[in-house]
Amino acid sequence: MTRAAFGQHLDLHAGGVDLAFPHHENEIAQSEGATGKALARYWMHNGFVRVDNEKMSKSLGNFFTIREILQKYDAQTVRFFILRAHYRSPLNYSDAHLDDARNALKRLYTALQAVPPVEVQIDWLDAHAARFKAAMDEDFGTPEAVAVLFELATEVNKTGSRQLAGLLKALGGCLGLLQEDPSSFLQAGSALDEAAIQVQIERRAAAKAAKNFAEADRIRKDLLAQGIVLKDSAAGTTWEVAQ
Repeated sequence: MTRAAFGQHLDLHAGGVDLAFPHHENEIAQSEGATGKALARYWMHNGFVRVDNEKMSKSLGNFFTIREILQKYDAQTVRFFILRAHYRSPLNYSDAHLDDARNALKRLYTALQAVPPVEVQIDWLDAHAARFKAAMDEDFGTPEAVAVLFELATEVNKTGSRQLAGLLKALGGCLGLLQEDPSSFLQAGSALDEAAIQVQIERRAAAKAAKNFAEADRIRKDLLAQGIVLKDSAAGTTWEVAQ
């Protein structure tokens, strides 16, 4: 099957750490015995997925399918949750960890919302890009690469540099992250109509202009109770879904 689809040699062969022996060793013995050539250049064995520190398995009845998870969380959040851990490390699944992943991802999108990125070609000699590449070249070190993204986001927030914002988006794209419109991502999942929220924002602005701060606070708290967080800046008021 492998030869029919990919030829006699693979660049990458992956699977769970529990498959290394005997399955993959057996596969190597058969393939290399038949062809006389190495089966794969690289082998990547991922750690177990765990639920509350127990191995996820059908026998324990503690497993979830991707379809079930995607009913509650968007695909990018799930991807980010996985990338924050090294692929060889155990991955501990829980709603709390996925909620934390989405909140962390929102921090990156918030930086891109505040400072609209310009399109850039990645200069791999740039200090941030070089560290990102070094992390990925060292056994697919996604946790270190993600750390570079957060450091970049901090610099974007400090400097307001659209060039750095562009680099943040471009490096995120290498991991399949940060390619959505920031406002759309931050506002996804709201049960309220966007137009209705905007009306409340305008009413609050009018209350503040009239120095009716009690009413302005009431509107903010009312929206928060409905899962909407208002953020004031020099550019105006934006909103996002609370977690």
